[in-house]
Amino acid sequence: MLVLLPPSETKRDGGVESSRLNLRLLGYPRLRAARVAALSATKDLSADVAAMSAAMKLSPAQHFEVLRNRRIRSSPVMPALDRYTGVLYDALDASTLGSRAREFAGRTVVIHSALFGLIRALDPIPAYRVSHDSRLPGIRLRAHWSEAISRELADHAGLVLDLRSEAYAHLGPVPDGAYFLRVVSIGPDGRARALNHFNKKGKGEFVRALLDAAIDHDSVESLLDWASATGVRLVRGAPGELELTVDAIVAGVRRASQA
Repeated sequence: MLVLLPPSETKRDGGVESSRLNLRLLGYPRLRAARVAALSATKDLSADVAAMSAAMKLSPAQHFEVLRNRRIRSSPVMPALDRYTGVLYDALDASTLGSRAREFAGRTVVIHSALFGLIRALDPIPAYRVSHDSRLPGIRLRAHWSEAISRELADHAGLVLDLRSEAYAHLGPVPDGAYFLRVVSIGPDGRARALNHFNKKGKGEFVRALLDAAIDHDSVESLLDWASATGVRLVRGAPGELELTVDAIVAGVRRASQA
């Protein structure tokens, strides 16, 4: 099983003392040349605060991201699953995973970074700022990553579960036979409705449940059987999609709409 996650624009500072980025330690070594090109363009762009702010849509309060990118080759690293923050990763809560669940994450969870391409959950990376819509000098991210990432995903023989946003899915389409996870809630009229911002929490909690169970599902049928047995409301949706119904988010959606 491969669980494909989006990255987060927000990232935790710090890392292992005296460590630094080593591309040889990252998974998917065939992406090395594309990573080197993206890293070089990112570092070059960071030399000009105004240019980088425009290319990455940074506000004045986000100018610290420029310094992050300037130090991208020398700043300390930590596992990707610990580096990313935000709604999905806060709900996943990697810091509280047991050793078995964490080892399982290292084998099954892959994060799609706009800077590094595909990275394993425990790959050591620095803090950085490159998003799916960033404009790097000499690089169009979709053209840069799409074919290479799709090739890597196509080489995976087992179940592929895609939890990325559509923006990141465009940077590397999954092969036929993969499943896109759509998070829905049930409205007062009994109809299922797709969630937007709040779907990230549902995805994070779902991945946390997968990691705690540590079952390497070899088919969608195995995944659906596990979900049914554990009370996770996961069903087939449109062709190539699975629907996850998350009641816990509904109250949050209602509170937000009433604010």
